[in-house]
Amino acid sequence: MKNLTSLILLFFISCYVIVGQNLFPPIHNYKIFDYNAASKNWGLATNKDGELFSANNAGLLHFNGEEWKLNALPSKTTIRSVAAIDDKIYTGSYEEFGFWKKDSLGVLKYTSLTHLIKNHVFTSEEFWQIIPYNNAIVFRSFSKVYVYKNNKITVIKADIIVNNIAKHNNQIIVAGGDDGLFYLEGDTLEPLVLKNNISFVNKTVVDMVSIKEGLLIGTKLNGCYLIKNNEINVWGSTINDTLKQHQLNKIMVLNQHSIAFGTIKNGLFLYNNNTKTYKSINREVGLQNNTILAMVAFKNQLWLGLDNGIDHIQLDHPITYYTDFTGVLGTVYDIALYNNKVYLGSNTGLYYVDNDVLHFVKGTQGHVWDIAVVNNELFCGHNTGTFKLNKDGLVKVSNISGGYQIEKIPEDKSSFLQGTYTGIAKYSKDDINQWTVERLKGFNLPVKKLCFEDSNTLWVAHPYKGFYKLKLNSTYDSVISSKEYNGKNAPNKYNVKLYNIKNQIVFYSQGEWFKYDPILDKIVTLEEFSSFKNNELLYYNDDHFWFIDNENSKKITYTNFKEDNIIIENQSLKKRIIPEAENIIKVNDSTFYFTLVDGYSQINFNKLNNQLKDNNRLPTPKLVSFTGKQNSYPIHTKNITLPFKDAGNISIKIASSGVMHPKYYYSLDGKDAQFAKLDNGFISFQNLSHGSYTLEVYGVGIDNKKSVPNVINFTIKAPWYLSGPALLIYFLLVIAAIILIRKYNKYKLNLKHNKLKERMQKEQDEKIALLEKEKLAKEVKLKQKELANTTLNIAKKNEIILDLKNLLTQNKDKFPNQQRYKSFMKRLNNSVNNKEDWKRFEMNFKELHSDFFENLLKEYPKLTPKDLKLCAYLKMNLSTKEIAPLMAITVRGVEIHRYRLRKKLNIDSSENISNFLITFK
Repeated sequence: MKNLTSLILLFFISCYVIVGQNLFPPIHNYKIFDYNAASKNWGLATNKDGELFSANNAGLLHFNGEEWKLNALPSKTTIRSVAAIDDKIYTGSYEEFGFWKKDSLGVLKYTSLTHLIKNHVFTSEEFWQIIPYNNAIVFRSFSKVYVYKNNKITVIKADIIVNNIAKHNNQIIVAGGDDGLFYLEGDTLEPLVLKNNISFVNKTVVDMVSIKEGLLIGTKLNGCYLIKNNEINVWGSTINDTLKQHQLNKIMVLNQHSIAFGTIKNGLFLYNNNTKTYKSINREVGLQNNTILAMVAFKNQLWLGLDNGIDHIQLDHPITYYTDFTGVLGTVYDIALYNNKVYLGSNTGLYYVDNDVLHFVKGTQGHVWDIAVVNNELFCGHNTGTFKLNKDGLVKVSNISGGYQIEKIPEDKSSFLQGTYTGIAKYSKDDINQWTVERLKGFNLPVKKLCFEDSNTLWVAHPYKGFYKLKLNSTYDSVISSKEYNGKNAPNKYNVKLYNIKNQIVFYSQGEWFKYDPILDKIVTLEEFSSFKNNELLYYNDDHFWFIDNENSKKITYTNFKEDNIIIENQSLKKRIIPEAENIIKVNDSTFYFTLVDGYSQINFNKLNNQLKDNNRLPTPKLVSFTGKQNSYPIHTKNITLPFKDAGNISIKIASSGVMHPKYYYSLDGKDAQFAKLDNGFISFQNLSHGSYTLEVYGVGIDNKKSVPNVINFTIKAPWYLSGPALLIYFLLVIAAIILIRKYNKYKLNLKHNKLKERMQKEQDEKIALLEKEKLAKEVKLKQKELANTTLNIAKKNEIILDLKNLLTQNKDKFPNQQRYKSFMKRLNNSVNNKEDWKRFEMNFKELHSDFFENLLKEYPKLTPKDLKLCAYLKMNLSTKEIAPLMAITVRGVEIHRYRLRKKLNIDSSENISNFLITFK
């Protein structure tokens, strides 16, 4: 490739200052709608637990670390001052002062002290300051000093304007306006006599504090003075002139070497008394406004009462921030340390920070993607190409647009490859030590990430189309072969991240981890990182790894896969980390930078470790309130007891006032054991059963270590229906029920026995009846058979006799003795008409059909005996031929008789007369 030196543009390092700036600790703003009170906060105080109390225009504002609560005075007047002393919170307002104290339920209750002042009339006084002094509490208005001791109040009258009071060398020092300084001696104010005098005329004293050198006196517009060795002089500090310009209002000693100055015009100044340096924290770097009315510190945490809101600063926080509130810097994508300067690559260009001042490198307008130091030269991958920065100036070494990641060539440390919008560029030096740039032949797709597997195998990631394995030639100017990896188990193609971790090619895509198996030549799941699903790797070396959770939490995890992980869940980082372009840059073993949407942040790892070693860093969570369904309960008892009816909905509030954004967990040991994470310090239990419970609540640090738990014991009484008397009644009812049940069972048993007996008797009777019926049926059948046989026998006999009679009649002439013939014929006729045969038939017939003749005569009274005889034969279903011999008539005679009988019975010709008589009862 031709030397590009003729095309490069040389810039002298031309830059201009953007703004003076440095790194600041996290600042949390509490706005009016956060704490729901008035805007102005005149005074601040913290108790031993770190709870915050603010003298607010609307009353006493209380923050326990989880929730804000406003407590108004009975008079509803503005509170001007507040002091937390022992277990009481003293406040001063218009013609009123007193103290607040928590009752057994944890609710602040107010007690006025002004009734202790005898025969005194206030003269429109407001109380602006409260300080403890020996065993007394001193209240200050602009006209008097009031000393509260042993439940008595002494009024110190003064003919001066009392601007301020302070405790110094076991004395109360009073700033008396134009009249100078005084001290409290008994019940009077005495002038403070010094070796020299400074006039305080027109020098309004706003605050006084004791420092190690002496008493520091701050004035409104004239800076600070120092009383040392009984002499007063202008405080010889580098910050004094600055304070004169910004209207000093409050002073607070933070520790042995740090002093905080609150101003009316320019926010906060943090002064280091050892190094004599200071930094300014104002609205430009995160305060809500620049007017500081009050300050209070608690364990390296500084609270600011503002003209409009309350701010919290974590002074010793291991994470500090550089924030560009102007929007000039833009979003920072990469950071590099070069020549003791911090260089920032953003979407607006290249910048560097020198002596806490941000400078723009002229000629780099536009999006910077990557910054890398190669062989003591800074390379800037830019949207328009790539720039090089060294001691000679700024040079554009490549016009290939889109300079992404730079990767050194393993076998040639003086050369490197770079991913670009249109492929891969190779950078190498020519014979005259000038950089030359050429495109790698054989691959022209966009490359955002790249890493070497070995000296000739390069893996590259396309921004949208996945990743490829490239084989390079020996001169690293051509791609011999390329292979794209797709398939069922391959990562999602979008925004794939590539890593070479201990000579293992690793991929991260859409929350999943993969690795390349060179033996199988395919992509497989990376089991070693299974616990870091949805966590992208931002930085790693041989021993340590930084992961970021790509889901909503955005928590950052530092791990070595051996010891406990360190988890950073910081709201400021979460809101400001660049989505899908998160980046961590190591400066040294103890310093790491994070790129942000509006600047960058720095983690001091040594400070972080020191905080983790501090056993007291996680205070035990405090019980704020314990409330049942209807009632609240004392929170300082060893065991809280509540009735069952009140346990349907138990609400418990927990707070750790000394910790910002604490994480709580709790475990409930009892009948209904539970374990869960707390949200906003609130625990709720529904419908717990009666019994004793032990609730343990503890805080959890970034290393997942627990604080000492707060053990809360509570007992839910048994419901009334499980009380002693109720149980006795239940016992008696059970005994009565047993007796009744036994009696009832006995009754049921007897009833069942009787029913069984009745059933058995019934079954027996039915069996007997059935047997009798069967017997009767057999008898009937036998009688029917007997009747039929008898009838047939009679018919047969009569038929024979009739045949014999006919035969004799035919041979009458052959009988010699006619007399004997007639006698014989008579005897035959008598045999045919034998009444005994009929009587025997009639008797048998009536046994089978007892009421047949009576019913028939009752229905048809005109029937003759002969008709009845024919009816009987027809009921037996005898044929005409069978009936004829029985009646000793011919078949024709039977038919004629049947016809006449049909008439008498009024039977239609279509109806069978035999069927009629058979069915007749």
